[in-house]
Amino acid sequence: MDADEKEIYYFLKSWTHEFMSAREICRRAGGKRRSRTEPDWAKPALLRMVERGILETDAAGHYRLKPPARGREKHKRRWASPQIAQILKSSGRNFDDAIIISDQDLDEYYDGL
Repeated sequence: MDADEKEIYYFLKSWTHEFMSAREICRRAGGKRRSRTEPDWAKPALLRMVERGILETDAAGHYRLKPPARGREKHKRRWASPQIAQILKSSGRNFDDAIIISDQDLDEYYDGL
C-alpha cells in the first residue's frame, strides 16, 4: 500500500461498518489543506483498493472496509510453549488448535538467523 492508501485505510478503520462517500473521504482523510488543494486526491487510490479487495462499495458508490470473512476464526491456530500447553492440558479443556513447537524447531529457527 502506498501512503494515500494507508491514510484512507486508517481513516475508514474508525468507521468500520458505515459506508462513506468518496467526497467525504477526500475531505476528512487528507486534512483541510490537502482537500483544498486536491479535492479528488483519494479517488484513484479508492479504485485501486476496491480492485485489490480491501474496500467494498454499495449501490450508491460509497466505500467501506471489507469485513473479514467469517469462519476463518474457527480454524485459526495459536502457538503455545510446551509449558503453557501442559498447563492447558491439565485444565481439562480441549486445545487441539494449539501449535506446539519443540526445542529442536526453535534451535533450527535460531540457527537460520
